[in-house]
Amino acid sequence: MNEIRVLGIDLGKDVCSVVGLDEAGKVVLRRRMRRDSVSKLAAGMPACVMAMEACCGAHHLGRQLCEQGHDVRLMSPEYVRPYVKAQKNDDRDAEAIAEAATRTTMRFVDLKSDEQLDMQSLHRARDRLVGERTALINQLRAILLERGIVIAKGRRKLQLRLEQLLAEETAIGRRMRVLIEDMRDEWRALDNRIGALDAEFADLARTDASMRLLSTIPGIGPLNATAFVASIGKAETFGRGRDLAAWLGLVPRQMTTGGKPRLLGITKRGNGYLRRMLIHGARAALPSLAKGKTPMGEWLRGLLSRAHMNTAVVALAAKMARIIWAVLRSGRPFEMAASPSAG
Repeated sequence: MNEIRVLGIDLGKDVCSVVGLDEAGKVVLRRRMRRDSVSKLAAGMPACVMAMEACCGAHHLGRQLCEQGHDVRLMSPEYVRPYVKAQKNDDRDAEAIAEAATRTTMRFVDLKSDEQLDMQSLHRARDRLVGERTALINQLRAILLERGIVIAKGRRKLQLRLEQLLAEETAIGRRMRVLIEDMRDEWRALDNRIGALDAEFADLARTDASMRLLSTIPGIGPLNATAFVASIGKAETFGRGRDLAAWLGLVPRQMTTGGKPRLLGITKRGNGYLRRMLIHGARAALPSLAKGKTPMGEWLRGLLSRAHMNTAVVALAAKMARIIWAVLRSGRPFEMAASPSAG
């Protein structure tokens, strides 16, 4: 059998399909095996390219294969899809993965460490809790609205109104009172769990050098800092700051009308969670930044004079993505430059 140069692995929960390509790109191995047997197969092979889609369990197996001396290449599934031939199945997927890994223009995903995966898991758990709390609050508002009780926007206003309603004997019926008290207690429990995770993120941001650097950027707090370090790792993954902004889907689409380029909405590609966190940070930082006597403040004031607030928020988020890349690349904290006209 010819020596295998590239091994494409289609990961499954229990059973994986592997396809080996020789130096000429010819298939010389097709096999289905259990997940724990893949590492044993690779241990008996000379060092070669191990290709997988970046999916659940890929980083763990990838680190094992790296320790064996193999060149692990993880790819986004959307980049592998064009190489899948007709009659799609697991073997065809593994062959497509192996073929895609040999393309010189292919973009690969960096292997994540256990610490990065731990931070990502914490962020996913927090995001789930926030979603549960939002659903609970919306249900509370709907229950009260059915009884003619309308409450203004804002969690704090809802909390205060609930306390008033529960203090009044005749405001709501007995059954609804018991239900609302249970929902209020559940709300408090969710707040405590989210607060505990936020405290853990704050501790992580103080102990990591990269996170401390990111925290010097306006709008980047412990949540954003830990999320970006967990997902990006190092700035060298992206060639320039615009590549990071494009990966987050913050770069606007273009359409040519009458020979003139016209900017449309953002692409919304890439990591939606990071994009959302960055936009939230930009929305919080925009009022204070727009008042500052700095080049960024002048740029924001000019943008706000001709564009909607939401457009300015997204534009600021795109600029923050470029600043994040520059800070991670240089290893220096962010410093706001003073405006030449100030003073």
